This record gives sequence, structure tokens and C-alpha cells, in this order.
Amino acid sequence: MREKLKQLELFLKSSNFDRGIRLGVAIAVPFALLYFLGYFKYAPAIVVGTFLNTPGDIPGSIKRKVNAILISILLTIVITAIILFSKPFLPLLLIVLVIISFVVSLISVYGFRASLVSFSGLLAMVIAFAVQKESTQEILVYVSLMGIGGLWYLVVSLIFQKLTPKKDQNQLLSDTLLLIGEYLKLRAKLLTKKAKRDERMKQTFLLQNQINEKHETLRETLLTARKRSGRSRYEEKQLLIFVSSIKIFELIEAKHLDYKMIDEIFGKHKEFLEASKRLNKIMGNHLVLLSELLIQNDKIPNKEILLNALSKANKSITNYITTVKLPEAREGALVLKNLYDYQEQLLEEIRIIRRLMANVQDASKVSLKREDSSQFLTLQEYRLNVLIQNFSLNSTMFRHSFRLTVAILFGYLLGFLFDIQNTYWILLTIIVIMRPSYGLTKERSKDRIIGTLIGAIIAVGIVLLTQNVIVYSVLAFISLILAFSLIQQNYKSAAALITISIIFVYSLMNPNAFEVIQYRVIDTFIGATIALVANYLILPSWEVNNLKKILLNALKMNKKYLLATQELYQDTTKNKLSYNLARKDAFLAISNLNASFQRITQEPKSKQKEFQLIYEIVTLNQTMISAIASIGNFIINHKTTQASKEFNTLTYTISNTLQRSFDSLEHTQIEEKIKNETVEEAEDKLFGKYQQLSNLRDENIKKGNTELDTKTLHSLQEAYLISNHMSWLKSLSESLKKATERYSSSNISD
Repeated sequence: MREKLKQLELFLKSSNFDRGIRLGVAIAVPFALLYFLGYFKYAPAIVVGTFLNTPGDIPGSIKRKVNAILISILLTIVITAIILFSKPFLPLLLIVLVIISFVVSLISVYGFRASLVSFSGLLAMVIAFAVQKESTQEILVYVSLMGIGGLWYLVVSLIFQKLTPKKDQNQLLSDTLLLIGEYLKLRAKLLTKKAKRDERMKQTFLLQNQINEKHETLRETLLTARKRSGRSRYEEKQLLIFVSSIKIFELIEAKHLDYKMIDEIFGKHKEFLEASKRLNKIMGNHLVLLSELLIQNDKIPNKEILLNALSKANKSITNYITTVKLPEAREGALVLKNLYDYQEQLLEEIRIIRRLMANVQDASKVSLKREDSSQFLTLQEYRLNVLIQNFSLNSTMFRHSFRLTVAILFGYLLGFLFDIQNTYWILLTIIVIMRPSYGLTKERSKDRIIGTLIGAIIAVGIVLLTQNVIVYSVLAFISLILAFSLIQQNYKSAAALITISIIFVYSLMNPNAFEVIQYRVIDTFIGATIALVANYLILPSWEVNNLKKILLNALKMNKKYLLATQELYQDTTKNKLSYNLARKDAFLAISNLNASFQRITQEPKSKQKEFQLIYEIVTLNQTMISAIASIGNFIINHKTTQASKEFNTLTYTISNTLQRSFDSLEHTQIEEKIKNETVEEAEDKLFGKYQQLSNLRDENIKKGNTELDTKTLHSLQEAYLISNHMSWLKSLSESLKKATERYSSSNISD
């Protein structure tokens, strides 16, 4: 019960509920004001304009939000006017319907915010079929009032932004910390449990993609605001929490262990990994708790549990050495020590977030120049050339737009020919459900139908209890607010609430509520069926056919990241910024690859060609980026020796192998530049350096010098990590090359 109350509090304080309240205020005020002034007949048009322009109100820079809503207002006005003027002439209406559906849906090529503006345009087109205006004057007055409604919503949104300026950022930060906490706990399970390891790896792909999406939105929100007008102390605190969240995520990524090696080293001694595993779980739970406190503004919890868990993880290293004995214990001890160092860094970033949330002065020493921060923004290109480039059957969005247009035209003609009441409900279901990928369309179809049935059942129950129009009005209003609040989090619940709201709105006009419920359910089912069939049959865009482009970019970014790490090793101070940029690009590329793999898993089994091979390629790419991050993280956080000739030789070898993987997909070929003998010699020398230090340490122990100084420890750690990880990367790159060659020869990407 206590947990449910906490979740309710988090929801009521969330930015999603805040946006629902914005919509409620924007709708209620015109209705009430115009009712008391005696101009209530103008209220519906204003409310429609208000509702149509809410989708573009999402977290991000204020400038982009304002521009999106203004464009949305203009687009919805023009589309509504065109449909209303065309309605008396069926041939013209069908032509207009086709053109608007195709062109407006294609606007989505300009990114997520543009896709929401596109949705507003399509929604305006559908709602226009429900509007009964015939004369030119009536139509012009109606669309003018719609425009006023859109501008009114923009004003309401900006007022709410002024009253709670940091709610969106806090929500995004909270969501990010929650996801990272869950990710850290999932990685803890991977450490000791061999069972379900593949299944859990697939879960990590989804979480990685979600975290990267949150980070991208936060970059736009926090760095754009800073670039425009400097930052307040509170904004600086948010920025520093964001930076720490990135560091935590990248630290987790950097510790993608070679689990087969771990299993071999600790085969009979896995109990010594339990302290590290428990520490990961405790830190994950702490991040989840901090994510909640960002919304609740409660007291920061005690840190002792974190410090005690860290201390136990440190003691487990000594216990392992005492039990297994040196020199046999050295390799396992170095693994545990590297793991401990990584967890210590994680805990330090968590403590920074704690201090920032507690408003401690100088909680973090992080600084970021404005000219540097702007380089981390992923800018969306808005040139006409982007639209022109997508006028091709090779474009996923072109295929989606064509498919959506055919589905809308078929849905309208079906309603027209069979005289279906409220045909626009069918069209509304189609535009809400249909997505570029079949998997997501199928999922939304299922949620939409189930949600509609649940909403209809609830509405039937209420109608049987009362026929009071005031109750209907209140329920319709509350349901709409809640639906809009939940639409991003729980589409099934949102669909149920939207159904309740629509049923009660229509019940105010049509006394026969059961008839309204019946048509709502039938039309939803028809629309969902059309959407699903269209996605499967009309120019289907199976994700496996789109994978090649995404995979090529991941290979390219991995190679760039590897070479940036090599430069970092040579000069940390000079090359840190370029390394961070390469790391960001590589993480985004692997996130896109993970997202593509997730979409493949949602598609029909018959379309998941070479699924295991694709999974192998995705996993190898993911493991490679983690291994590179592990080297980069060690270089940044330790005083290292100069990068050796052997390190450079292996780096160029791995880079060359990645390039060959790239070329095998592109069906081009480059010559191998480095002889195998040279590579093997470099690999042996790197391992030899570690072996030399290890032997020297053994001799000191025999002489009675058991104390290990920090310099010797760091030298051993560096030699072991570089030797181990470079050999691992070489092996991974070779496996990746073989996998991509098999993938390329199967011709599934052509």
C-alpha cells in the first residue's frame, strides 16, 4: 500500500501529469469563459485548436517547442480549411485526402519533434471530417478560432513553463537515473549467473537505447539553454547531475566483462564475486531512490549502506588472495581490483549526485566550456534536401507514408461505401496506431483494442449506474487529462481513458450511450485491422532490410572511437575532448543498432532472417565498444605509461579488421596492411610486459617484500588490462569480421 501511494505521488508530481493539467486548463478556461460571456458556440472550435496543437509540447529547448507549435497551428488551420472546402466534392476530397496524408506524414523525416507536428496535421485532417461547416464564412471563422485555440495553448504552455521551469528537466533526470539504476542491477546479475545470460544481454540492449534517448533530450534541453543565456545555479546543478549520469552510464558500459574468462578464473570461487555483485545492486537501488527524490524533494538517504558494501568488496580481494594464494591468485585479484576501482568511481559519481541534490557547495569540479558543450549537441537538419532524399522506395519513411496513405484512403472509402457512422473514428485509429515498423504497429494495435474494450466496459458500468450529464462531463474531462498524462508511459491505459472520455462527450449529444460505445469499439477494431494488414502487405519495411546502414555506422563509429582512445593514450590532456566526442558518437551508434535489433525481435518469425547471426553481430559490437571504453576509462583515471609501439600496432590491426568488416558489407575490399607475424609479436610483447612485472613481484614476495606499493599495483593493473583487452579486442574484431562476411554473403541486407 505504501509503495502504491509513493507511485501515485510520483505520478501526480511528474511532468507527464503536468502536461495533462496544461491541456485541462487550456480546454476548461475557454469553455467556462465563453459560456459566461454568452459566446459558447465558439468554444468547440477554440478547444479543437487547443487540442490539436498539444503534441508538439514536449521536453526540449523552448525555442524549438515554440517553433513546433507555431508550425503546427499553421498546418492544422490550412489542412482543416482544405478538407472543409473539399468535402462537398467527393473526387476532389479523395485527391486532397491522398496528398495531405502522404505529404504531412513524410514531414516525420525531420526527427521526433517533426513527427509530432506531422501527427497534429493528420489529426486535424481526421477531425475535420467530424466538423459540419458549409459556407465560406463559417469555415473561415472556424479555422480562425482554431488558430486562436492553438495560440492560447502556446500561452498556457509558456505560463506553466514559467511557473515550473525545471519540471521537465527534473523528470528527464529522474527517468534517466531510474533507467541507469535498473541497468546497473541487471549487469550485477550477469556477473555470476550463467543461466539466462543471453536473455539478460538482450534486455541490456533495450535499456541502453532508452538511456541514450534520455541523454540526447537532456543534451538539447540543458546545453541549448546554457548556450543561449548562460545558466542559473539551479541549472548548473541539473547540468552536473546530467554529467554524472553520463559518467555512471559510461562506467557501466566500460565494465562489460569477458564473462567466459570470469567463469574460467572464478570457476570454483564465485563466492568472491558476491560482494561486487551486491555492491552493484545496492548502487542500482540507490540510483532508483535518488530518481524518486528528484521528484519528491525528500531527504537524501543515509550513505552508510553504500560505504559498507564498498568496504566488503575491497575485503573480498584480500580474502581471495588469502584463500587461493599467490601467484595463482594474481589474475583473479587483478580482475577484482579493476572491478573494485570501477565500482569506487561509480560510487564517487553517485555521491556527487547526492551532494548536488543536497545543495552542497562545490559538489562537483566538472566544468564545460560553451564552445565545447555545443559540440555534444546532435543537430537536426531541416533543409529541403532531406525531404527530397527520402522520395525513394529505399526510404523507410517514404514507404510508411505511402502505406499510411493507402490505409487512410481505404478506411475512408470503406466507411463511405458501407455508410459507417463516425468513419473518422476508423481514420483516427489508423493514424494513431500505424508506425514505420510492423512490430510497433502490432503492439499498439493490441494495446489500442484492449484499452478500448476496457474503456467501453467501464463506460457501460457507469452508464448503467447513472445518466447524469454533469457526471458524464466531469468524467470526460478527468479521463482526457489522465489519458494525455499516460499516453507516453502506458498506451493501453491511455486508450482506455480516451475511450471513456470520447464516449461521455458523445453521450452529451446522443442520449443513447450504448450505441456510442458499440460504434466506438467496432470502428477501433476496423481501424486497427486495416493498420496491421497495411503494415504487413503494402511496401512492408522489415527492419532486417534496414539493418545494413545502421550496422555500417556502428562499425565506423567503433573504429573512430578506438583511434580516439589511442590518441588519448598518447596525450590525455590534449585529446580528451575529441575522445569524449568520439565516445558519444559511438554510444549513439550502438544505441541505434540495439534499437534496430529490438525492432527485429518484434517482427514475425518468418521475417527474422539470420536472427542468431544478427544477434551475434550486435553483441560483438556492444562488447567491442565496452572493451574500448574500459581502456579509455583506465587511461583517464590513472597515471599511465607512454603508449607502446606494440599497443599502436594492435590498435592499427583492430582498426584495419573493423574496416574490413565495413568493406565486406559494402562489397569493397582493402588490402591487409600488417603482417600476422608483426601482430603476434606485438601481442606477445604486451603480455610479456605483464609477465615480467608479475615475475618481479613474485621475486619480491619470496624475499619477504609482501607490501605492494601503489605505483607497482597501477603498473600491474595497466599491463594486465592493456594486454588482456587488446588481445580481447583483436579476437572480437576477427569474430566480427567473420560474422559480417557471413551476413554479407547471405544477401539479406540487399
